[in-house]
Amino acid sequence: MKNLYLSCFLLISAIFASAQETNKNNNYNPQDFYLPSFNSPAVNAFRSAKGTPGPMYWQNSVDYLIHATLSEKDTSIEGDVTLTYTNNSPDNLEYLWLQLDQNLFASSSRGTSMTAANDLRFATKNYTRGMEIAEVIVNYQGKTYKTKPVISDTRMQIRLNNPLAAKGGIVSIKINYRFVIPEYGFDRMGRMHTDKGEIYEIAQWYPRMCVYDEIEGWNTLPYTGKGEFYCEYGNFDYYITAPSEMIVYGSGDLQNPTEVLTAEQIKRLALAANSDKSIDIIKAGEIGKPEIRPPAKGNLTWHFNMKNTRDVAFAASKALVWNAAKINLPSGRKAMAMSAYPPECDVMEGFKRSTEYLKNSVEIYSVKYFEYPWNTAYSIGGPVTGMEYPGMTFNDYREKTAALWFLISHEIGHSWYPMIVGSNERKYPWQDEGVNTFINLDATEVFNKGEYNNDPYFSSEAGNWIKLNIDSLKLHQQPLMAGPATMSESYVTGFGTYYNKTAYGLKLLRFNILDKERFDYAFRKYTEAWAFKHPTPYDFFNAMNNAAGEDLNWFWKEWFFTNWTLDQAITSVSYVDNDPAKGALITIENNGKMIMPVVVKVEQSNGKTETIRLPVEIWQRGATWTFNYPSISKINKVIIDPESVFPDVERKNNQWNGR
Repeated sequence: MKNLYLSCFLLISAIFASAQETNKNNNYNPQDFYLPSFNSPAVNAFRSAKGTPGPMYWQNSVDYLIHATLSEKDTSIEGDVTLTYTNNSPDNLEYLWLQLDQNLFASSSRGTSMTAANDLRFATKNYTRGMEIAEVIVNYQGKTYKTKPVISDTRMQIRLNNPLAAKGGIVSIKINYRFVIPEYGFDRMGRMHTDKGEIYEIAQWYPRMCVYDEIEGWNTLPYTGKGEFYCEYGNFDYYITAPSEMIVYGSGDLQNPTEVLTAEQIKRLALAANSDKSIDIIKAGEIGKPEIRPPAKGNLTWHFNMKNTRDVAFAASKALVWNAAKINLPSGRKAMAMSAYPPECDVMEGFKRSTEYLKNSVEIYSVKYFEYPWNTAYSIGGPVTGMEYPGMTFNDYREKTAALWFLISHEIGHSWYPMIVGSNERKYPWQDEGVNTFINLDATEVFNKGEYNNDPYFSSEAGNWIKLNIDSLKLHQQPLMAGPATMSESYVTGFGTYYNKTAYGLKLLRFNILDKERFDYAFRKYTEAWAFKHPTPYDFFNAMNNAAGEDLNWFWKEWFFTNWTLDQAITSVSYVDNDPAKGALITIENNGKMIMPVVVKVEQSNGKTETIRLPVEIWQRGATWTFNYPSISKINKVIIDPESVFPDVERKNNQWNGR
């Protein structure tokens, strides 16, 4: 018996040694995936295990009343904002935190110091004094008092005389402020001179409440440029005073059209509200003529209102063409798509189709993901390369054809992610930029019967940020869960991976790991569950796992938390008893640390071709896998991933040719 045990031990040892020898140069370790080490943070009453808000989920809210004046004399915004903040949390709040995003443009800002001088998009090109706070007045529990805020970079702390009560306490804060409009606002806002007048694209233009949540408490990461925004939801009532010759285009609904528009413009807007074709409100040839403005001198005040939103933005100019068309929503409700842009862009290959692109994008996303909740959507052609705000997009006036379609589709797509599904852009850009890029690619497939599906733009150098360059996976890059400040400016291997790698990963899930039906159902359920709420990445992971009925933690770990690469290979092909008619043994290997399901195409000498699909679970026991193939003749060729859909970084070992 002792000898038997010894023999068994030696046999097992030999087998183990053989396996170790076979894989000694292999990076793959199944324990990276299949030990229970990658689990979402503990769920509780606030966030459920199925990726939805829990029964005790809460979030705070804030309403804004804003009066602001745009002065062309010194290119400034000056005004006051009254914030009405409701504390729905279980915590008493002794102080409040607000964002002063304009402070980024001060020469001493943290973001200015952190941004590389060669960063073509986010480097500071001119400095301002940031946002100047003149006065802060607090009204709480019937008492009103002035307080001196504590300002640190792009954050402002207001210390309360009495804590804001938990579970429903409401405080009102009035702030008087001023800032100079930067010419180049980190490509998120700014102004541009034209022969017919200035174009202003104004955002981050009032003090905004920071989010207080059960994950981190106060979310006070400073605004440094690359990382965008994380905002509470509420209602906005705002007034913009501007020179009377200007048109102001604002997020939400214009409340006083008869005071700021001509009778003819109101008539044309009414026509557009019932037209699927774009209707000109201001034609190119009308710009500069006195009849396109009411007979007023000095300034006019525009009044806008927007409900249940996390932000508002606006544009102002006397130099823009303006057109509009009806948006048809699934419920039967109608909305308006509107575009404004310089007259030189009023050509069919340019912005003349902007409203068409905008209208169709909103209709596509409304059917597939969640109905657009607001009444207006804007595309403004101006100096900003591409930026999004609720119901308001700033788009590069120079773009044309497929690039313009994709730009508008992308920026208005942000109305869903993160304007409706309110993720934390400042920490997790992939959760809005990448998810949004994914839905943009989907929209492109159906827009105008696939008009741009085969356009060279989508494979050109200009468009390579939307198509993952597989070679980039060979290069060291930060994982998607890394913060934006850690990413290089490269759109191939750095910041752009938030867009392209995320979109590519979701496409793999939809078509190659799950299937369209399960993926689409789970994705829509995630969107519906977190509309106007604050999901974390783990909420997304859990929502997809549960609604799709698949444990995808292996995928979430490798795709979002690592920079691992995939290298699937054909190792060998042999025949049972050396007879092809008795079947073949095909051995494959996973050489990289990343895993994926395996698709194998087998071509026999008798002309029969067959595709075999193997689940990702074959890698649970190690880096090699041998499977039986019922061949009846000699095998001529075996190919892994014949359609090249997986991110394999070494395709030279993906094919075996018979001898």
